[in-house]
Amino acid sequence: MIGPEAIRFDDEVERPVIEAIQRGDAHAMNEFVHRNARWVRSVIFGVLGRIRDVDDVTQRVWLKVWREAPRLEDPSRWRPWVYRIARNTATDAGRALKRGREALEQVADRALRAPASNPPPDVEAAAREQQALMLEAIASLPELYREPFVLKHAEGMSYRQIGDLLGLPTDTVETRLVRARRLLREKLAGKV
Repeated sequence: MIGPEAIRFDDEVERPVIEAIQRGDAHAMNEFVHRNARWVRSVIFGVLGRIRDVDDVTQRVWLKVWREAPRLEDPSRWRPWVYRIARNTATDAGRALKRGREALEQVADRALRAPASNPPPDVEAAAREQQALMLEAIASLPELYREPFVLKHAEGMSYRQIGDLLGLPTDTVETRLVRARRLLREKLAGKV
């Protein structure tokens, strides 16, 4: 595990940058991100173990740093503070991804169970084929769209609940669901 003490930093250079960030200086934030992006990404990758999720979680980390900076009481303690934010955000994201995978598995289990009534074999076969196509299309969605889609349609969560769970604004959840549905329509066009 990479900790903040494993990487060399010049606290005298970063302290005024942190103080500027605390005052709302976006330029200082950009400079800070540029200088510290590599080790923050390493922390996130170390927690998740999956490179494809690192970019999304990294954005969440920097957003939290920006929002929480005014509350940092001692700017000289920025390293452990940023490290904790990165580690906790990655841990939360890992849990959310795991829940999304489990929800997708539940959807697949429900879809493949035999229906309660006994429809004619040709109707049942057609229904199973459509379910399989739908599940395949859902599984092929990028995780960033698949996770909110499954939470909405398999778990029945509201946009707000999904946003709270994934740490996203409600507008972002809505946008991702719209894109997920569009991608599904494109993948299933003429098949279902």
